[in-house]
Amino acid sequence: MSITVTNLSKHYGSQKAVDGISFNVGSAEIVGFLGPNGAGKSTTMKMITGYLEADGGDIKVCGITVQDSSIETKKKIGYLPEANPLYPEMYVREYLSFIAGVHGISNPTQVIESVIKTVGLTPESNKKIGQLSKGYKQRVGLAAALVHDPEVLILDEPTSGLDPNQIVEIREVIRSLGKNKTVLFSSHIMQEVEAICDRVIIISKGNIVADDKLQNLQRSSAGKQMVTVEFKGTLDAGLLKKLSAAISVNQLQPSTFSIECNSAEELKKELLRLSIEHNLDIVSLQTETQNLESVFKSLTT
Repeated sequence: MSITVTNLSKHYGSQKAVDGISFNVGSAEIVGFLGPNGAGKSTTMKMITGYLEADGGDIKVCGITVQDSSIETKKKIGYLPEANPLYPEMYVREYLSFIAGVHGISNPTQVIESVIKTVGLTPESNKKIGQLSKGYKQRVGLAAALVHDPEVLILDEPTSGLDPNQIVEIREVIRSLGKNKTVLFSSHIMQEVEAICDRVIIISKGNIVADDKLQNLQRSSAGKQMVTVEFKGTLDAGLLKKLSAAISVNQLQPSTFSIECNSAEELKKELLRLSIEHNLDIVSLQTETQNLESVFKSLTT
C-alpha cells in the first residue's frame, strides 16, 4: 500500500478533529477524500504529509513510517495544500526552479518545462505569480507538487478557483497522473469526484462514515436503494405499498413508480410475482443509482 493510516487521531484541546480513523490507498489508485467543512479532511492530509504531528496512531507512506522518517516520506509525496502558499513576486519558472533546487533535481530545466506543459501553464509561464489568476496559481501549486516526480500525490481542493473549462483540463491531468501514481484528493465538487474516482472515503466529525467503490455507494446509501418500475397500464399505488420489501412508493406517472427499498433484488422478485398474480405487464424494471451528492448528504447529516 502506498498510504496506510491506522487509528489516526488529532485533538485541538477537548475537540477531536480526527478520531482514530484507519484506511489504505493502493498504488496507482485515485481516491476521493470527502467531508463537510471541519470534518477532518485537511487535518488528515497534513498528518499524512508530515506537516502536522499526529496525537495517536500510525501513518506509513510507501512503507515508511511518517512519524519516524518525515523527511524521507516527504520525498515520496507531492502536496498541494488548500491554501496553496506561493511567492507572488517570483516568476513562474523562477519559483519552480527554486522548488526543484529544494528537491535536488539534477536536470531542473527539462523537468520544469515538462511539468509546465503537464498542468497547462505554458500560456502564463513568463509572468510573475502575483499576476496570475487564482486558477493559474492553482496550476503553479500543482506543478510544484510534481517537480520531484513523487509516487504519492496529496491534493487538497486542487480545482479551487478554476473555471469549468480549466476544471475539465485539471481533471484529465489528475486522471492521467493516477495511472502510475497514488492520488488522494479532496473536493467539494461531487461531479468532479464522480468523474475521476473509482473509490471514495467520506469523513464526518472526525470519523470515517464510508469507504467503498463509488458504484457501491451510489447503489446503496445508508442501506437504501431505489427501483423504478413501469407497467403497461395504470396501477393503484396501494398494491405496491403492500409489498414487504417496499419502504415507500412514489408515483411518477399513472403507470410509473419509484420504490425505496432495502434490497432491490428482493423487491424485483416481489414485483415479478405481483405481475404474474394480477396479470400485469411490466414494461421496464431497473435499479436507480444515486448521485454522490445525495449519498454524501445522507451520510454526513
